[in-house]
Amino acid sequence: MKTKTILCMLPLVAGLAVACTEIVNSMPTAQEGQILFNQNCALCHGENGNLAQRETTLEAPDLRKINARHDGAFPRAAVLSQIDGYGRGKVSAEYMPEFGALLEGELIPVEVEGTLTPTPRPLAALMTYLESIQAEG
Repeated sequence: MKTKTILCMLPLVAGLAVACTEIVNSMPTAQEGQILFNQNCALCHGENGNLAQRETTLEAPDLRKINARHDGAFPRAAVLSQIDGYGRGKVSAEYMPEFGALLEGELIPVEVEGTLTPTPRPLAALMTYLESIQAEG
């Protein structure tokens, strides 16, 4: 009887394992990124990307206008690099902290410039959120 019960439950357990794997490997939602943004970025960039709600006088770019600064296209590679800390460019660590270590996590495939790139899930979540708040026009 125990063997029969265990055998009957195996497909259910296997199905749950596959479902959990798909959730972890799926692209994060904008809401997941919004939580991270408000916890880590709002001090300088304003809650939900609204500069009027920031808690500092430090000049920070309006992250709702990334597309406008890049001819209408969201530059995923540049955004990921800037958040992670690789893409310092014009912004020094004095103004933009490196969040790479803070955003470590399970790697998921993220399409960046036509290539699936293993990216820590929290970093991908932030990118997804920023992509979702871009102003029209």
